[in-house]
Amino acid sequence: MAINLSTARQIIKEYRQELHKKPHVLATGIGYKVVNGKKTDQLAVICSVDTKVAKKNLLESELLPQSINGLPTDVKPTGLFYALFDHTARYRPAPGGVSIGHINITAGTLGCLVQRDGVVYILSNNHVLANSNQAEIGDPILQPGPYDGGSFPEDHIARLSEFVPIHFEGENGGDSTCSIGNAAGSILNSIAALLGSKTRLKAVSLEERQTQENLVDCAIAQPLNPNDVINEIAEIGSIQEVAEGELGMKIQKSGRTTEWTTGEIEQVDVTVKVSYGENKTALFVDQLMAGNMSAGGDSGSAVLNMNSEIVGLLFAGSSTSTVINRIQNVFSALNVDIIRY
Repeated sequence: MAINLSTARQIIKEYRQELHKKPHVLATGIGYKVVNGKKTDQLAVICSVDTKVAKKNLLESELLPQSINGLPTDVKPTGLFYALFDHTARYRPAPGGVSIGHINITAGTLGCLVQRDGVVYILSNNHVLANSNQAEIGDPILQPGPYDGGSFPEDHIARLSEFVPIHFEGENGGDSTCSIGNAAGSILNSIAALLGSKTRLKAVSLEERQTQENLVDCAIAQPLNPNDVINEIAEIGSIQEVAEGELGMKIQKSGRTTEWTTGEIEQVDVTVKVSYGENKTALFVDQLMAGNMSAGGDSGSAVLNMNSEIVGLLFAGSSTSTVINRIQNVFSALNVDIIRY
């Protein structure tokens, strides 16, 4: 016999305190049970958790009951709940998903915390923390970013530690042209001038003829005080593990501008040209692409699957699409990893 709403309300009223003693439970309520991703017409006690943990990783006493007095239960991972959370405000400690930026930019997003050899760093994009290659190691990082009112020294939260340079199209790869080519070109140009020709030759390096490919747009900064940051992402919670971004995967992010959004990886193995303004364009390979789940200022957001496993670092987008670095490429380039307790 199906349990009606009135009876279900009495059951949850009696057992809600006991349910809230279970680890990870943040909220309980009456709703409809979801089976294989589809909502049924069966009433259930819905237990919202900060993250869904596999049964094998829980003690018997920590498991939620399958049903309570005949009323089934259902678990829904929601991440942490925040009261009137403003992603552009100043936070101490600062979680992932809030405004941050190099002292000379507008603002981007604090992605998450990572570690190397036991040292904690803030992870975001090169163009957020290192001003698209223009910064120097040790430069001040502000939270919130300058566009959101961050100022030095009041909002100085970290110092730039390292960034992976972005290779832009048309950049001279240094003094790598062939000396023989330069000499030959000089001789031929002199002859051309004597003959009255305005045509001139220029030796072109291999780097100039072949656009350099990028894998990542990333950087790290070390907090001035470890207590000024927290190993959580606003509206998502803590990162559980690292996962591979796969075609069709449901994903989520928390960013400075569009805050918490969800989407789906629609393309993998993406090669894309990204504009950085001022006639600066960079070619990126081995990227992930999702739909419209971001806007300007969301750059640097950590991208997670729905099991709170990190899969990428958001760095670019258009009015219809979002482009994401694979997190494996980011971690390899910076030699960092998530913080595991």
